[in-house]
Amino acid sequence: MGNCLAPPPAQSDRRRRQRRNLDHLSEPSDPCDRRWSDRGPDGRGSDGGENDGSRHRVLPSMARVGSRVFKESSREADLLAAGKGGAGGSVGTTTNGGGAAGGGRGRGALKEHKASTYEHVHEIVERGIEGRRASNENGGGTCDGAGGGNNGDACSGRVGLTNLGNTCFMNSSLQCLSNTVPLTDYFLGYDYRAEINRENFLGTGGALVTSYAELTKHLWLGSGPSHDPRAFKADLSKFAPQFEGYEQQDAQELLAFLLDGIHEDLNRVKVKPYVEDEDCDGADDEGDAVAAWSHYLRRNQSIVVDLFQGQLRNTMRCRRRMPDGRVGCGRVSVRFDPFMYLSLPVSDRCETLDDCLELFCEEELLAGDDRWRCPSCEERVEATKKIDLFMLPPILIVHLKRFEFGTSGLRSKIDRPVTYPLVDWDLSRAKKSRRGIDPLYDLYAVSHHQGNVGFGHYTAHAKNRFDGEWYRYNDARCSRADPDREDLGRGASAYCLFYNRVERVPSRNGDGVEEKKTVVRRQSAGRPELWPHLQRAKAKEWKSARTSTGAGAAPPLGGSEVTDSFLLAPG
Repeated sequence: MGNCLAPPPAQSDRRRRQRRNLDHLSEPSDPCDRRWSDRGPDGRGSDGGENDGSRHRVLPSMARVGSRVFKESSREADLLAAGKGGAGGSVGTTTNGGGAAGGGRGRGALKEHKASTYEHVHEIVERGIEGRRASNENGGGTCDGAGGGNNGDACSGRVGLTNLGNTCFMNSSLQCLSNTVPLTDYFLGYDYRAEINRENFLGTGGALVTSYAELTKHLWLGSGPSHDPRAFKADLSKFAPQFEGYEQQDAQELLAFLLDGIHEDLNRVKVKPYVEDEDCDGADDEGDAVAAWSHYLRRNQSIVVDLFQGQLRNTMRCRRRMPDGRVGCGRVSVRFDPFMYLSLPVSDRCETLDDCLELFCEEELLAGDDRWRCPSCEERVEATKKIDLFMLPPILIVHLKRFEFGTSGLRSKIDRPVTYPLVDWDLSRAKKSRRGIDPLYDLYAVSHHQGNVGFGHYTAHAKNRFDGEWYRYNDARCSRADPDREDLGRGASAYCLFYNRVERVPSRNGDGVEEKKTVVRRQSAGRPELWPHLQRAKAKEWKSARTSTGAGAAPPLGGSEVTDSFLLAPG
């Protein structure tokens, strides 16, 4: 297959391309109608087959507006409200695979309820998909691990993606993102259209995120054993020319562009203020990190920030040899930078994922052409640079840098086996902030690359949210996987790792038992008590600390803005 590391185009070329054809995906005439054809936008069925002219049923969203969700009411109440023998008078859609609202098997219709948290969205999507799965089982259909259902009901994410010609890199990344539960729930059950930023020149006017949302629906609400992603790839290529054609590309590069595009399309900040980043001196890292996050949120707020973005601490120290023999003028410069994924080096000494992380955080000397311009010395000097994990996100993506350029300029792949944890990856020692949630992570998806630079193949593993089983995605085929037999957790093929941060929270049934949950808090410049740096109990303490850092006083807590937390079961 083709080269796995084709270089991306210039940034200016990419952005110019993004501004073209922004209205090729039209809005529905009725903003309340989120239904779309099972054929998909390219006229093909959800299994990738040709259009045979048969009538396809409609695949509805689970809910249609961000501030309101749908919950089942009793069937008897629906009948009384309708004044007839059939369910009526409802809005929205059914969640049990029965088609239009009121068409469920013995269930009530869906009624609008006020939703104050993402958790409600998760609950309605969970119930909706489980209802479709139950309908599938009662009707005699199966999703037998090969990705197939035989009676037209949903296979709940166990759906393959057709290889369009060396597009396994795209399929692998998409399957990992599809199994990112809070992201998928957002597109199935939240009115993401209401958050599309059509004025953001860095985005696509909503075209890319709309196309991705439709792909997500096919994978989780569709009926076929596989789906043809041709329409999504065409939409992606309009704004990312490096992915045009059918050459093999890099899965991590696609992942980075897609998440960046989704973020810009859904950035809740419509008018970005000018914010000047400040260098700190290391005297108050905790306060400086909070101030830096505050500044970042003034320009960036989206589901991608909520889920994937954490914070790195970058420390520079002057090492200039002074006239009196001292090394360094004493200048220390600290910056706190957001990150969306960790790109960790792999070397001959790396046996575990923790070894890769330790190598990433090692202090390095900048000399020669890499010398640093010291603000105090006002010249380029030798310096040390050290990067540390400071604050970690709910969803942590780890990219293992297996491809490198040699001294001859040729690219090569590092096939060093690396062991990585499946559960309870504890990053407490690596995380330098003393605040925030304990960083304990469980693996839920892996993007693999087998082969070399010139000829290789991408696959994926992911843990299904409903049955807790691992599945292997090899383009159009999805099959149940045995983690032990397939060496999941070790080997030389792991390329991108996807982890859920898990927290111990009280069980919802009130029995006093704690359970593992991934909690995603909606990030907003005006709600510091939801920021990753602070526990809710420290909200008042932060309010005064934020004022002292010069970031501006926080608005009164508990104001008009909705508090959003998103609870989901791990895996």
